[in-house]
Amino acid sequence: AEAAAPPTVSVVICAYTLDRWDDLVASVESVTVEAQREAGGASVILVIDHNAALRARATARWPRLAVLASDGPPGLSGARNTGVHASRSDIVAFLDDDAVAEPGWLGRLVAPYADPRVVGTGGWAEAAWDRGRPRWFPREFDWVVGCSYRGLPERPAPIRNPIGCAMSFRRSALDRAGGFRSEVGRIGPLPVGDEETELSIRVQRVEPAGLIVHVPAARVRHRVPGARSTWSYFLSRCYQEGRSKALISLLVGARAGLASERSYATRTLPRGVLRGVSDALRGDLAGLSRAAAITAGLAITTAGYLAGRLGWDALPVAVDGAAVPPIAPDESA
Repeated sequence: AEAAAPPTVSVVICAYTLDRWDDLVASVESVTVEAQREAGGASVILVIDHNAALRARATARWPRLAVLASDGPPGLSGARNTGVHASRSDIVAFLDDDAVAEPGWLGRLVAPYADPRVVGTGGWAEAAWDRGRPRWFPREFDWVVGCSYRGLPERPAPIRNPIGCAMSFRRSALDRAGGFRSEVGRIGPLPVGDEETELSIRVQRVEPAGLIVHVPAARVRHRVPGARSTWSYFLSRCYQEGRSKALISLLVGARAGLASERSYATRTLPRGVLRGVSDALRGDLAGLSRAAAITAGLAITTAGYLAGRLGWDALPVAVDGAAVPPIAPDESA
């Protein structure tokens, strides 16, 4: 019998601001170089989120690339859906506009689809700090800056959801699940996210036997600007993560929406605190700061979750000078 043809692949990159132009160039070119062609000659779709000037510049820079204007509501979810609808491939991969794929990323990311049960995959996003990692910043909280964190599997394994900056799904699963929800996800610089978590839960509901696989060898470097290495950003992002989790639990139920978080809070974080204290006893006094950051991060995230879930979060929160709208609780939940 003839071997099955490898799946076709599209890579969707979404961008919204000219301020990250250099990052976007690095991101696009990291998946258009020959090193990524092992995935069978993937096509690249660049979606511009309601920014005509950025689209014009991108079209001029990459005349042979599909550079599209988002036809959805403003925000990452609408832009990603535009890319999905424009693709004609079996697999749709997603790379953030400030993430650079390492050679072989795409081939490794799509390799698990040889198993027909696999409906999604997620790679490893390594934090690339502009100013170096702050000594107080615990690796358990690298999700704060959109990166893979201590506590994720170190080998290929089924997971609930991938890291959003470097993931893929079967196109058929995305179609059946209905795509990304615009109620969830980042809009511009506002740190409200988790749209990939909510989507992954729906994908696995419409594909009950389906697997989403963590692929640590599929690596990208995700840039962390200096503004995101501050204590104030850390606390703000933790609070917004709690609000995002509240919205997801309202949409899909608390059991599914918090399944991974329970293990993380009861196993990974206590170990992180003990590790920080142990580091301090061995002479690394910054270990106490990391232990304190873990404790504070969990408390602030929990506060954000409770505020959003119970409808207490009536006032918008300002992050980097931009107002973050409050969550609107689902009264029928």
